[in-house]
Amino acid sequence: MGNGDIRVRGLAARAGGWSARHRWAAVGIWVLFVVLAMGLGSAAGRVDVKDSDQLKGETHTAARIIEDAGIDEPAGETVLIQARGGELKATDGEFRDAVDAVVRAVRETGRVTEVTSPYDTKTISRDGRSALVQFDVRGEPDTAGERIEPVLKAVEGVQQDHEALRIEEIGGASMMKTFDDAFGDDFKKAEYSAVPVAFGILLIAFGALVAALLPVALAITAIMATMGLMGVVSHFQPMSETANSVMLLVGMAVGVDYCLFYLRREREEREAGRDAQTALRIAAATSGRAIVVSGVTVCVAMAGMLFTGLAEFEAMGLASLMVVAVAMVGSVTVLPALLSLLGGRVEKGRIPFLRRRKRGGGNGGGTGGGQDSRFWTAVLRRVLAKPVVAVVVAAGALLAITAPALGMKTQQLTLDQEFGDSLPIVQTYNRLNDAFPGGSEPAEVVVKARDINAPEVKSALADFRDRAISSGASRGPVEIKLHDAQNVAFVYVPLVGGSDLDKAGASLDKLRDEVRPATLGKVDGVEAPITGQVAGSQDFNDQLAGAVVPVFAFVVVFAFALMLLSFRSLTIAITSIVLNLLSVGAAYGILVAVFQHGWGASLVGAEGVGAIITWLPLFLFVILFGLSMDYHVFVVSRIREARLRGLTTNDAIRHGVVTTAGVVTSAAVIMVAVFAIFGTLSMQSMKQMGVGLAAAVLIDATIIRGVLLPAVMALLGERNWYLPKWLHRLPDLTHDETPQAVAAASAREGEGEPLKV
Repeated sequence: MGNGDIRVRGLAARAGGWSARHRWAAVGIWVLFVVLAMGLGSAAGRVDVKDSDQLKGETHTAARIIEDAGIDEPAGETVLIQARGGELKATDGEFRDAVDAVVRAVRETGRVTEVTSPYDTKTISRDGRSALVQFDVRGEPDTAGERIEPVLKAVEGVQQDHEALRIEEIGGASMMKTFDDAFGDDFKKAEYSAVPVAFGILLIAFGALVAALLPVALAITAIMATMGLMGVVSHFQPMSETANSVMLLVGMAVGVDYCLFYLRREREEREAGRDAQTALRIAAATSGRAIVVSGVTVCVAMAGMLFTGLAEFEAMGLASLMVVAVAMVGSVTVLPALLSLLGGRVEKGRIPFLRRRKRGGGNGGGTGGGQDSRFWTAVLRRVLAKPVVAVVVAAGALLAITAPALGMKTQQLTLDQEFGDSLPIVQTYNRLNDAFPGGSEPAEVVVKARDINAPEVKSALADFRDRAISSGASRGPVEIKLHDAQNVAFVYVPLVGGSDLDKAGASLDKLRDEVRPATLGKVDGVEAPITGQVAGSQDFNDQLAGAVVPVFAFVVVFAFALMLLSFRSLTIAITSIVLNLLSVGAAYGILVAVFQHGWGASLVGAEGVGAIITWLPLFLFVILFGLSMDYHVFVVSRIREARLRGLTTNDAIRHGVVTTAGVVTSAAVIMVAVFAIFGTLSMQSMKQMGVGLAAAVLIDATIIRGVLLPAVMALLGERNWYLPKWLHRLPDLTHDETPQAVAAASAREGEGEPLKV
């Protein structure tokens, strides 16, 4: 464990030293980089993921056929006309008058086309109490929600004239408008509130305005630069709005964390009696190195999403990877320059009622003691006194929390699961599905033929329509729309099962495996992929299931290798992986307990969800595995640093955990607060993401880093630093620097001897 080489080594130390000596140049380069990135991104524009790139399988094939044919499917809308009591039927005069009034009212808006009456299309329920008027919205489907309001008002007018009936509109455009109105501002507030929340917590942690502003400024500039880079990169890997939101969350979390680690260490060293230059160099060589190790590990974890084959995941992974890399580079370059420029002025803007407690000064060798935490000192005393008990209790608790995850059920959330009864349109959705099972989300068969009007093709289409109903996959009506010029037909099949995705999935399988081969499958040259929401959900699940093992293996293996090379300890690498997996498992368990089983669900407004949204487990694994490394690398680096100075393993553990407790707590509180904001949104998928991330970070910063890690390391003792002889030939990426080595080098430079790098 000794280190007789007192040269200042390592990328972070070199970058920090250069930036401190050339501070204006470092700041100028960073500002130029951010401005150029934003300018290039603005000039290039952003390319978003296309429907045809979203998934593989039949959903992808269907989207490709539609795209190649140049067909823009309009946004379809439906007006449900339903008797409130049991007396009126669709054959009654009052009911017919209402249908005619709806058809006339929507046509007169001039915003719709292809208006159909239920008496022509036979879209009347079996009990005769419900009927559907269907039409398409003119113009681009992606912006249909912006043009649908006059139509909605026209339908509301008809409703006022026919109180004995329930007349309600639902469809792609009306749902788009409803969601934008209800949740568009909600999302923006959540994203924008992340900055003031983080700043407020930093203000409490540092007690000074300038010190609190630095981490936020670094995070924001890193996010701005990454947004520009996303525009450039999107021409090679398309991006999305979801990737943008995830990038903002991750960028705020790691940007603030990295700056917090660096700034806290620099302040600790100054308060321990170091001069400003030496304190800055120690921070660069110690916390700077921890930031580089952590950043590279997080980038590797985020890169795992590139192996899913899902365009949305690939966009999220690449965007997250870029923002972490940018924040990491900024932390070890422009941050030391800013601290060098500010000097003691970093304490400007002191908040009178937030006076800091005095920090521990020398604690053996002038290590910069750090802030003593009475709470964690007391916890550590008990943990290190009885490490076996601590391991059994902490690990047992985490395994108990993880247990519900064994019964995890994942699926794409239906409209009523996603929003509950918080919106009137959800009730319309449920009533429509009750009257016309699967009618709100029919399967869509995209038929491509050499000649769509050929007799054998028309016969196969008619046969498919009949067998879809006779097979029990659908109760009808099955609608066929021909696009003669493109030789394409769309067949809309309401699936038996409706909003019950398990039953609807069985109906879809019957269409794909039985009905299609017996009809359309017998015609040469015909392609007939089946898409739609149920099909998309099934294809997504199948593709995601195939990606789980490669992504998990990639992230775990590469994280293990990085920890092994960075700490040159097989034991540290293994325990890092195990502890991170425990943290992720506990997050899964909490998600299943709350959102699937409903334990304490009312506390977060999640009653009745019953499942975890499909994309979340893999997303959480990658994000949490990466973010968990922040704390782990930071704490273990401090423990290793103390051990290199000659402290016993137990003393090094105590020193490392206690001196990092303040910064880890502050960083965790910021992350939990930012993620919890998303847990307050009305969309259940966003609640699940926010609650899962917040719970995992909280567990990771307390039980894992404060109890389990020190207890396990205390039990292992000197075996913590074990590296088999056959691994000694591995590259040495440790670059460990003790404060004494850096101080000695700094002193020599002050006496005129050039600093060796």
